[in-house]
Amino acid sequence: MAESSPLSGVNVVLVMAYGSLVFVLLFIFVKRQIMRFAMRSRRGPHAPIGHNAPKGLREEIDFRLSKVQEIRFEPRLLSEEDDRLKQGSQISCYNYLYRMKALDAIRDSGIPLLEISRSPSAFTGRNFRNWLLELRNSHSLIKSSRSALIDRLLEGYDSARHGTGVFGEAEFLEYQQALDELADVVKAYSSTTSLDQHHQSAAKDLTGSPVRSTPSTIQVTYLPSTGQRSKRPKHFLELKSFKDNYNTLESTL
Repeated sequence: MAESSPLSGVNVVLVMAYGSLVFVLLFIFVKRQIMRFAMRSRRGPHAPIGHNAPKGLREEIDFRLSKVQEIRFEPRLLSEEDDRLKQGSQISCYNYLYRMKALDAIRDSGIPLLEISRSPSAFTGRNFRNWLLELRNSHSLIKSSRSALIDRLLEGYDSARHGTGVFGEAEFLEYQQALDELADVVKAYSSTTSLDQHHQSAAKDLTGSPVRSTPSTIQVTYLPSTGQRSKRPKHFLELKSFKDNYNTLESTL
């Protein structure tokens, strides 16, 4: 009896421990299931965006949310009020500043890249280089007349961003000159294209909607025929004969 009592006490402790463990596991399992069903429920706090909205509005919301991942923005690398730019002649010691200025110059060039590509992404980085490559490989008027300028600008951009050589003031000024020249060409080309489109639309409006001429009004008068004019009513003839007889009688008196 004395030996069985300690064993029974250990068994009770083990049963309580295992029971507590099973209770905790069941509690965790039930709680996870409840949370899962609550998240699946549309009436819960995790309702999808545009729930109970009209179909058109829901499609517009999904379309705009899908465009968020395409938005890219690159901040300005070098501020105009940077203290390193105020050092004057000592700026040549910081060659990386010219690299930063070369990338910021794209933003300040005034090239209407957003209007040309209609993309929400910024053109300071890889997209600008891809645009230059497409411009060089295309058959546009800019490529045919300014192919050397595009090649020089691509070389300067690659040297400023990815090159391992020296990119100092001379290289930056050459790159800036090429960028300004390309900006002038693109602006002139875009303005000419928009002007031609305006003229084409105006000509289309003139040819597509001619002036409607007002139809002339023709009045037709139908004259009675000879047979119809000879046909007189009978009472008219009787009245005429009565009038003649009256005139004859009056003249005799």
